[in-house]
Amino acid sequence: MARYFMKRVAMMAVAMFLIILLTFAIMHAVPGGPFTGEKKLSAEIEAAMNEKYHLNDPLPLQFVDYLKGVVRGDFGPSYKYPGKTVNEFIADGFPVSAKLGGITIVFVLLAALPMGICAAVKNGKWQDMLVMAFATVGVTIPSFVIASLLIYFFAFKLGLLPTYGIESWKGYILPVIALGGYDISYIARLMRSSLLEVMGQDYIRTARAKGLSEFSVITNHALRNALIPVITVLGPMIANLMTGSFVVEKIFAIPGLGVHFVNSVSQRDYTTIMGVTIFYATFLMVMTMVVDVFYCLIDPRIKYD
Repeated sequence: MARYFMKRVAMMAVAMFLIILLTFAIMHAVPGGPFTGEKKLSAEIEAAMNEKYHLNDPLPLQFVDYLKGVVRGDFGPSYKYPGKTVNEFIADGFPVSAKLGGITIVFVLLAALPMGICAAVKNGKWQDMLVMAFATVGVTIPSFVIASLLIYFFAFKLGLLPTYGIESWKGYILPVIALGGYDISYIARLMRSSLLEVMGQDYIRTARAKGLSEFSVITNHALRNALIPVITVLGPMIANLMTGSFVVEKIFAIPGLGVHFVNSVSQRDYTTIMGVTIFYATFLMVMTMVVDVFYCLIDPRIKYD
């Protein structure tokens, strides 16, 4: 296991270097710069700002300097917000996004897994068709459409829930539903198809032939193996939800990490774009490695030697 982890860490380091290199190249290939916008600065001020942040240096030198900062855990200053660093943006925004994402993950699992199991057990019956109809709608409607409909009905028409902010528990309801709508539908469909496949295996028929109840067959024999494909998608899903949704956070005015990323892209704030991208990529790779570890816990046949 230790050898496997060392190998994965080495692969993550190589992947992170390539991500930093590609993101850096793309940022500097886009026309314009962080100090060129609608409000035109004078040539003297723009030259002074470029000199201050070493943007006049050759690109290879800029890349090496930035890489040194990343190794130290320093993502640099924000070009658009004097006195603020990218680390401060992440420290302020990530806890908000992580809390919203964590609640959404619990909501998704509590809703999607029973739906998928019910659809598989009642295969071909009205329960199955109802779940699949809901799941089909959920994967086809974008999150911003779901968010807009929720705001219209529950905020404007009924006046039950707030339209923005998460100052109270009511503020989490609409963003969580909008954020988790697609994932609920996707995991429910995946859970159904995986469980149906496992239920057709020989060892399931053997368990039934021994006289075990259907509940025991599903919970003790089928469900554990059926969860493996679901566990596979949980890593990227957790990383996506906990690092912030650009669209949902913007619609509900939630000061999470996604809002900082959207603003940095529109303002060409190079360091903020780079820092958030690196943070997300690192989080995603760590969650993927955690998922691989869970494989061993769910299926004893899987070993990392």
